[in-house]
Amino acid sequence: MRDKIHGEQIAQIDNPDPFAPVVWRSPVHRTPEPVIWLVQLVRILWRIAWFLIRHPLLDLVTGLVLLVWINTGWPGVTGLAGIVVAALAGLRIWRPDWFARYVARPARCRWRGWFYRRHWHAVLTVAGLAPGYRGRTLLPVLVRVEAGECTDLLIVRLVSGQSPARFADHAEALAHGFGVLLCRVRSASPGAVILELVRRDALAEPMAALPIPADPDLKALPVGRCEDGSVFCIRLAGTHLLIAGATGAGKGSYLWGLIRATLPLLAAGLVQVWACDPKLMELAFGRALFDRYGRYAADPDDIADLLETAVADMQARALRFAGQQRDHTPTQEFPFVVVLVDEIAFLTAYQADRKLKDRILAALATLTTQGRAVGYCVVAALQDPRKEVLNIRNLFPDKIALRLDEPAQVDMVLGEGARDRGALCDQISAIPDIGAGVGFVRLEANPDPVRVRAAFVSDEDIRAMAAYAAPVQAIGGADAA
Repeated sequence: MRDKIHGEQIAQIDNPDPFAPVVWRSPVHRTPEPVIWLVQLVRILWRIAWFLIRHPLLDLVTGLVLLVWINTGWPGVTGLAGIVVAALAGLRIWRPDWFARYVARPARCRWRGWFYRRHWHAVLTVAGLAPGYRGRTLLPVLVRVEAGECTDLLIVRLVSGQSPARFADHAEALAHGFGVLLCRVRSASPGAVILELVRRDALAEPMAALPIPADPDLKALPVGRCEDGSVFCIRLAGTHLLIAGATGAGKGSYLWGLIRATLPLLAAGLVQVWACDPKLMELAFGRALFDRYGRYAADPDDIADLLETAVADMQARALRFAGQQRDHTPTQEFPFVVVLVDEIAFLTAYQADRKLKDRILAALATLTTQGRAVGYCVVAALQDPRKEVLNIRNLFPDKIALRLDEPAQVDMVLGEGARDRGALCDQISAIPDIGAGVGFVRLEANPDPVRVRAAFVSDEDIRAMAAYAAPVQAIGGADAA
């Protein structure tokens, strides 16, 4: 019986065991070669047609070049290329924003997209992010690439059963595989993840103080620059801000940057800054500014009185507007009040007078729990973010972490899992020119930390700020006289 069976239908012809069961396999039918060529031709034609449908602009350009070449030859094509180059150069000079939006950015996205797709399969397979299933390799899909000047965003659709945490565990391998400085994993829609690949450090160089805004917005005060090159803005209206960083990390740049950004509102009487300066070093340099447009206190007893006064005014304002409005609009009668506390740990943990410490802590807790709706914002800076140092740190919705001493402190400031998401505050350089002012911000509405750097406000800038606001009072006094 075995002699009548063809080799293509049986897999165990030479088995020496006469009692072994026969293992069958499907018969093989030879496809005629003309049919194979026909199928491949249809497949190529379909791919060409689909490419032409997806790239109408390229089709138009190609048709125009062919038309010019047929009618005028190579001189015409050369002249057409010169006209295009001149037009692009003119657009770059006349409207650089249009050139960046319609020419430079799309070209960069296509180039970077081609680069990542070329290496996608190899990098993800070696990094262990291409799982196998039933003998097949399942590869996450690279949906889109958004290329910036320094950072690329890769939108990736995950394989069923994968999680963003697995990509976060292999972030270092992805960075080395694609030849970038750093890879961060961002949250996206279910079943997708965003890879933030940093090609060049846009925050490596310190930046001078930003210009004073002509029309400041308390919901977006410019103080520095983000890693993607955009302006970094801090929100004060409707929130509280905690800034944590080791000595020399650049906390003063954020404090003075906020004061600089609100200077026109201070001069107009719409904002007041109540400064608490227990160190007598950072904020004392601009004391004249606070005395003119707010209050200043350095002694712990005076600071306690200032904070309790702020609580009393806040509660009186809440009683005044109860049932009338839910959001505060700054006016000269009821200005927006920024309670600025430098080195808050000295007041809440290291203060020897227990009663004084309890007064200060109770006032800060009241301001941070009740002050947002009536126009009070607490901005606090500290060096040690441990819970026993500041047990009300969770009352600050927005947080900025600068250079920290230990990896565990990152999650203390920015929340659980922040360091795994790329907030490497413990690796920020201690060299002032490189790391001063560099940090990660985590907002209440966004769990992903963003790397930023504050502009440096020098002593000369602070003197200029005082001079900027001083003429307002002088003119008012002259008119009154």
